[in-house]
Amino acid sequence: MADLGNRENQAFGTGTYTMRASDLSKNDPIMLKGRPCKIVEISTSVSGKHGNAKVTIVGEDLFTGQRHEDVVPPTENVDVPNLIRKEYSLIDITSDGGVSLMDEQGDMRDDLKLPEGELGEEIKVCFEADKELLLKVTKAVGEEAILSYKIASKK
Repeated sequence: MADLGNRENQAFGTGTYTMRASDLSKNDPIMLKGRPCKIVEISTSVSGKHGNAKVTIVGEDLFTGQRHEDVVPPTENVDVPNLIRKEYSLIDITSDGGVSLMDEQGDMRDDLKLPEGELGEEIKVCFEADKELLLKVTKAVGEEAILSYKIASKK
């Protein structure tokens, strides 16, 4: 488990904190090649006649979907992005793909666009079918995007 004191102290400086490579697991966030990623594969090779143990980490960029890979010693500290996730009700979709969102406190925002590709199309189809949607927005190291959605349950 990460040292939470370290995490809190670094949260406002760089948007990342450090964690030992051997403490990471699949689906954890990590910075690879300077990009915030989700680990999709992780494996550790044992030390032997060819050198020390190594951790091979393959991650998928949270915002672009691009794959990145790195190999590090298990005792090395790696950067992990601070992720901020928040749900918003979808109020409207503009003709240029912009979205109007409202949080639980009633605060509005209109600075995001629908994601490209299949996710954006699914959201648009559901919205046009008059379904009440909650969009999940993730923010990491200065970037922010809609990464998923769910249909709101009726009360």
